[in-house]
Amino acid sequence: MKIQLSDHFTYQKLLRFTIAPIIMMIFTSLYTMVDGLFVSNFVGKTPFAALNLIYPLVMILGALGFMLGTGGSALVAKTLGEGKRETANQYFSMLVYAAILIGVVLAAFGFVITPPVAALLGAEGDMLGYCILYGRILSLALPAFMLQYVFQSFLIAAEKPKLGLAVILLAGLTNMALDYIFIVPLNWGLAGAAAATGLAQCVGGLVPLLYFARPNDSYLRLCKTKFYRRAFGQACLNGCSEVMTNIAASVVTVLYNFQLMRIAGEDGISAYGIIAYATFIISAIFLGYAIGSAPVISYHYGAENHDELKSLLRKSLRIIAICCAGLFFIAQLLALPMSQVFVGYDQTLTEMTCHGFRLYAFCYLINGFNIFGSAFFTALNNGPVSAAISFLRTLVFETSAVLILPIFLDLDGVWLAVVFAEVMALMVTVFFLVTKRKQYHYF
Repeated sequence: MKIQLSDHFTYQKLLRFTIAPIIMMIFTSLYTMVDGLFVSNFVGKTPFAALNLIYPLVMILGALGFMLGTGGSALVAKTLGEGKRETANQYFSMLVYAAILIGVVLAAFGFVITPPVAALLGAEGDMLGYCILYGRILSLALPAFMLQYVFQSFLIAAEKPKLGLAVILLAGLTNMALDYIFIVPLNWGLAGAAAATGLAQCVGGLVPLLYFARPNDSYLRLCKTKFYRRAFGQACLNGCSEVMTNIAASVVTVLYNFQLMRIAGEDGISAYGIIAYATFIISAIFLGYAIGSAPVISYHYGAENHDELKSLLRKSLRIIAICCAGLFFIAQLLALPMSQVFVGYDQTLTEMTCHGFRLYAFCYLINGFNIFGSAFFTALNNGPVSAAISFLRTLVFETSAVLILPIFLDLDGVWLAVVFAEVMALMVTVFFLVTKRKQYHYF
């Protein structure tokens, strides 16, 4: 039976509705992980380090698509909850067209700034060349990358999470297959990895575009529209926390790389890259749940169904608590095998990665609550509170920790910085949930 936004959500129904976006986000996060796996094992350690060094730039540029998707879907779902379907379609169409235009501009911008940014990050010699190669190829795919982010959220608001999952599975499988073909038989090296990811992003962005451009049985369809300045501003405000999270995470990654290069050299960057891959997947689980549940929260907020809003928050917090504990246990268990898969050819690097991952993994006990808390306020169309949680969590707490803790704890201080940041961010999340409860009636 089809699940609708207007339904009452039991635990089973909530998990059924969010499982597709969870898997969707996991496959999205696998893009770089698969690239890294092939590059590390078939191309070399220096290209692998270059990939991890320049990828934050691509994420910063693509984050605007995530902003338009999450912020826009919150606005569109709320508008649907108010019974204004035609207006919701016009808002949806405007945001998709805006993403395409912005993506083209950012593609050109990214192509130009990749060399100076790579040099600024400390790349030189062969590593600099590899950074420029990988970054420029991925810059060309930015319009599709942004559309993929946009449609991940809008397919859920359109009550088509299974279609969204199918698209991302197709894109993920495309990436894996092309990584093998381009890198192993064709021997294209790092350029092959970048081309595989870029083409996979085209699948993820263009297939949903074709779906919404044609008559379909969902709530949403691309149509003629105009620029709604207030609605566009609201969507950007709603999604600013998500773009802040992506940009801040990329900035923090740069700081991690800087500290690791200083303390542990190229091996430190490679170790962090592997830990980051695992964190992408774990964060993707919570982010997928947040994206999947957000349109439901927005719909019932727009419909002023306070009892359902209370139920959704209570159930979500319990689900996240169970996931946090389970994922922490799994991370501790798999730290050594995962390190061996990526860098088993280097015993010193394997030991460094395993030790760092086990310390870093303590953040998994907490980060799900902070990710959901920020997304919860985005769904309530309260962008400033959502942005405050994200801004403090990454750009303030984690930046401060990664700069200060290594002074006292050396390399362990780098691995524990994120744990400190998540603890501080949890306090902020709880503060906002308590102080805003009367305004939104979710307690």
